[in-house]
Amino acid sequence: MYNFLNQIFASILFIILLPVIIFISLFLLINIGRPIIFKQRRSGFKGKAFYLYKFRTMTINRNKNDLNRIYKSTLFLRNSRLDELPQLLNIIKGDLNFVGPRPLLIEYNKLYNKTQIKRLDVMPGITGWAQVNGTNNISWSKKFKLDIWYVENKSVMFDLKIIYLTIVFIFKKFMGNKDKNIIVKKFNGKN
Repeated sequence: MYNFLNQIFASILFIILLPVIIFISLFLLINIGRPIIFKQRRSGFKGKAFYLYKFRTMTINRNKNDLNRIYKSTLFLRNSRLDELPQLLNIIKGDLNFVGPRPLLIEYNKLYNKTQIKRLDVMPGITGWAQVNGTNNISWSKKFKLDIWYVENKSVMFDLKIIYLTIVFIFKKFMGNKDKNIIVKKFNGKN
């Protein structure tokens, strides 16, 4: 029932925000070209693979030794989290909820210890307890501790609190408290 409510609300939100989504799509098409959508295989509920969608804000490097770079023209999308609007489609499809541990790369599943793997016991989300407590500025072990704490204390009221804190976090970031856009090192099972 909870997942269904997420899907209904995401559908309504998608319709309301469709003009914004179209505007961002055109902006990206003009400024950075195709593709405008970044898609990547991620791990969902119980480790099931799905494609996560975001607006593309980084360069595409064919050489694996090169780092992807964030376009200056797309910093606003990243700071405001508007780059995550296509994830409404993930919610509608049933891959995500609004709140839950962030879906990570599918390859991480085999690296989790027996505590960390519990993060797969709930639906992943666009935002979560780890995101409102430091996002990319905290270590993998801290993120996983926060994710597990969420899994063990999940409730509708807790989710509403996380949504409220996410709005506050985005507002603060948008109003000038900008973190550097950190590109996180991949999880290797030890970091």
